[in-house]
Amino acid sequence: MKTHLQTAEFLKALAHPARLQIAEILRDREACVCHLEAHLGYRQPYISQQIMVMRKARLLAERRDGTYVFYRMADPRVGALLDTLMPRGAEKKGRLVAACSCPECAPIAEAVA
Repeated sequence: MKTHLQTAEFLKALAHPARLQIAEILRDREACVCHLEAHLGYRQPYISQQIMVMRKARLLAERRDGTYVFYRMADPRVGALLDTLMPRGAEKKGRLVAACSCPECAPIAEAVA
């Protein structure tokens, strides 16, 4: 059973516009920082700072692929909360691939070019 303090910490970790945007992107898929940077238009250090807060709160899990780190939501409550508070489809997936050079996007970006 979650305590009020644990619930408050969970909500506090999401209570930032950039972290909500990151959670929205990671709701249904994993992504690397370069995805998030291309999609959101924030600089890499700022995104990494927000990811650190989310990781510390155990909202994110990661998978390494060479020098790339792919993040995904680790706490299913985040998706449920977003489903309740925010409509799906607000994210702009079209910008995600074009500016990303990670191993998963590079073949797609080359095909589009």
